[in-house]
Amino acid sequence: MANDDDQAVGALKFEAALAELESIVERLEAGKVDLEESIAIYARGEKLKAHCEQLLKAAEARIEKITLKGDGTPTGTEPLDVE
Repeated sequence: MANDDDQAVGALKFEAALAELESIVERLEAGKVDLEESIAIYARGEKLKAHCEQLLKAAEARIEKITLKGDGTPTGTEPLDVE
């Protein structure tokens, strides 16, 4: 069962989640956060990272590659092979 924090992270748009994740990384790298807060924000950072990865995968799935005939005219689309 998801808690309120999970739901809050799930509602964030990619840019907002990424900005918050970057902020957490900066705070942890600065080393000016006490241990308890470090653990809490690290856990939130893990949730944000997973959410960003999920949003990126969903976006990749929606991107399509335009296929062309030999003369360069479009023939349709096919899924973009990202690997």
